[in-house]
Order: sequence, then structure tokens, then C-alpha cells
Amino acid sequence: MQGPEKSEHARTETAGPVPVTVIVPVRNEARNLPRCLESVRMFGEVYVIDSQSEDATVEIARSYNTNVVQVFYKGGWPKKRQWALETLSLTYDWVLLLDADEVVTQDLADEIRQRTVEPGIDGYHIKLQMFFLNRQLRFSGSEFWKMSLFRHRKGAYECRLRDQDNSMADMEVHEHVIVDGRTSKLIHPLVHHNVESLSRYFQKHNEYSNWEAKVWLNGSGQNQLPAALFGQQSQRRRWLKKHFLKVPGSPILFFLYKYVFRLGFLDGVPGLLYCCYQGIQFFHIKAKIYELKLETNPQP
Repeated sequence: MQGPEKSEHARTETAGPVPVTVIVPVRNEARNLPRCLESVRMFGEVYVIDSQSEDATVEIARSYNTNVVQVFYKGGWPKKRQWALETLSLTYDWVLLLDADEVVTQDLADEIRQRTVEPGIDGYHIKLQMFFLNRQLRFSGSEFWKMSLFRHRKGAYECRLRDQDNSMADMEVHEHVIVDGRTSKLIHPLVHHNVESLSRYFQKHNEYSNWEAKVWLNGSGQNQLPAALFGQQSQRRRWLKKHFLKVPGSPILFFLYKYVFRLGFLDGVPGLLYCCYQGIQFFHIKAKIYELKLETNPQP
């Protein structure tokens, strides 16, 4: 058994770096970052885009010989990922966008190497394999696809809201990359460790709900991916959220939809907590929409 394993490893080592630029936006990600950067050692170029982290994030990034760039976000558009796409001088034609809590498996790296040389394709959707509280979530609609791999000059983030500030996170929340060209899907998933601690999870999602409330109340961006029941998965998810927000009691209904209808209960306690927090996030968005309406039209 040792011979085939060694030959497979030798093929990986002698094939050279994967000709793709990896971009990882971060802020205080010392806990997640080593796992992420270890998984992309075989890629030709890695940028870590930091926002003045207060932990060991920068030191860790430099220990992996990555290109560390500081971004001082002051609000508005573009945010961190789109800024990197517009500003950085990238070595390779293809870009892989990762979060610090995501991991590229060897199978996925090999597939990326093979598929990026195919002619006629400008972007690939990659499925996220979700882990929450040390358990892989297989139900509740937790697995979804996102455009993470694309040709540099062919992909850009939609802008759903130009009037943004630091309270809404310093990088794109639920904006999607739109590719000007033909797209496809990869077979192997991207491993996503969704939560490092519940307190950090709540902190991030508080910023996300600030952004979502303003988007759904009066979003005014450009080149937006339309909400559509019969479109791509991202369009269907956007359509469902848009219409759920208008329904009384929608946070409870959203929880029941994910926990019962989408079988989230089969994922045990992590599945229960994940679906509960999804419903709570929905409640936060609705409450903040109400607050924004009061600020616009104060009651006498």
C-alpha cells in the first residue's frame, strides 16, 4: 500500500504550484487562519487582506509566506474583497476567494488545477460543506453553492448597497460574484467551519443583520443578482428571504422551515442550535428594519 500512496504524493509535489491566486480577507482570525493557509500551500500566490487585526493574524499570515495587505475601510463601496480584485496586481488569471474558516481539500485543489485549464469556462461554483460546533451539517439547507473561483477580469461583486459603514462589516456579507461568461460547478466541496465560538458567531452576525436590514429596506446598488424562485440556488435563497420577511411571525416560520421541513433535526444538537440561530438572525433583521423605519418616520 505504501508504493501507490508515495507515487500519488510525488505527482502532487512535482506538478508545481496550482496556477491560481488565493485571496483571504481577515480580521482577528488567528484561530482559523493556520488551517486555511495550510490547505493552500500548493497554490502559486496567496494574499491575506487584513483590517488591523488585534491578535496574531498578521504574524501567522507572514509565517506562511503570504502577501499581507492592510485595508483601512471607511465605509461605502467597494468593500474588502472587491477592493482586492480592483487594486491588487495578481500573478495569475484565476482567483480563488476564501474565508479564513474555509479549507481546500487535496481533491478540490487537484480538481481546480485540472478545470482551470479547460477552455470556454470563466467561473466555477463550489459547494460549501458546512461544519458547525464540530459536526458536519447534512440537512436544514446548510450546504450551498457560491462563486469562489473565476477569471480575474471576468468576475466582480454585485453592489447591493452603497451607503454602508463599519457597523455592517468591512467585507461583503451576502453579495455574490457575477461572472461575465460561461460558468460551471466543481465536484469536490470546500470545507467550511462555520463557527469558532458562539460569541464570535453572534458578533459577526450582528454586523450582518445591520447590513441586511438596510439592504431589504432601501437597498440601492447596481448589477444585482435578481431574486428568483426558479433561478440559481443563490437567487432562490434571496427570493425566499425577501418574501419571508414580509410574513408575520417569519422568524419562527423560518426556524420551522429549516428544522422540520429541511430535516435539520437529523443533525442533532448542532442542527438544533444552527436552525435556532438562523431564526434569531431573521428576527434581528426584522427588528432592525422596524428601527430604521422609525428613524425615517419618527412617531409623534
